[in-house]
Amino acid sequence: MSVQPRRTTESASTTDTVRLSGVGFGYADAPGVLRDVNLTLPVGSFHFLTGPSGAGKSTLLKLLTLAERPTAGRLELFGLDAGFARRSSLPGFRRRMGVVFQDFRLLDHLSAFDNVALPLRLSGVRREAYADDVREMLDWVGLGERINARPPSLSGGEKQRLAIARAVVSGPDLILADEPTGSVDDAMGERLLKLFQAMNRLGTTVLIASHDEALAERSGAKVLRLERGRVRGGEA
Repeated sequence: MSVQPRRTTESASTTDTVRLSGVGFGYADAPGVLRDVNLTLPVGSFHFLTGPSGAGKSTLLKLLTLAERPTAGRLELFGLDAGFARRSSLPGFRRRMGVVFQDFRLLDHLSAFDNVALPLRLSGVRREAYADDVREMLDWVGLGERINARPPSLSGGEKQRLAIARAVVSGPDLILADEPTGSVDDAMGERLLKLFQAMNRLGTTVLIASHDEALAERSGAKVLRLERGRVRGGEA
C-alpha cells in the first residue's frame, strides 16, 4: 500500500495521540453521558471500543473529532490541548484525522472517486499526485468497478466501504471509526479490518467503536469497554 501517514513536528514530539483526563460530557436532560473518562491512545496503537448500545461510544468519538466539547476534564490531541481550542484551530486538528461516521456523510453529487479524493483535494494535493492512490483504495474496498458511481446508486455496504476508503486515503495520524463493519458481510468485514491493521502498521493510531466483540478479539488490538459512562482499560 502506497499511502503513508503524514507526520508533523507535534506528532513527532509526543508519545500519545489522544489523552483524556477526567473527561465528562452531558446534555441538560442527560448530564452523565460520560463521567470521569481517562483514556490514553499512544502513537501507533490500535484499540477497539466496545460496550452496550447507549453506553456513549458515539459520543466519545464526537469528542475526539471535536464535534462536541467536554463539559469537564482535559482533552489532548497530538500533544495539544484540544478540549477548549479556538474554533479557528479545529480544521488543523481534523486534517490529521480520518473519520468513518455511522451515517457515512458522503457527498451525493460527487462520484466515488471524488468522494475518496476529497480530503486530498482539500489539503491542496494535485489530482495527478493522488489519482493512483485513490484508485488503489477503491480496489482494496471492492469498489474499483464503481469508480464513477454516485452515492445514491450505492448500497449501504458500498457506502460504508466508500466512507472507509475516504477516511484512510490521506494517511492520517489518527483513524476514528464508528461501527465501520456494521453494513458489510463477514468476509468484507475481515478485509476492512486488514486495511485498518495495514494503516496501523504504517504508524497510524486507530480507534474502532464496534458492537462486534468477536471481531475485536480476532483483531489482536487492545479492547476497551465503555460502561455507565466510564472507559475500562483506557489508561496506558
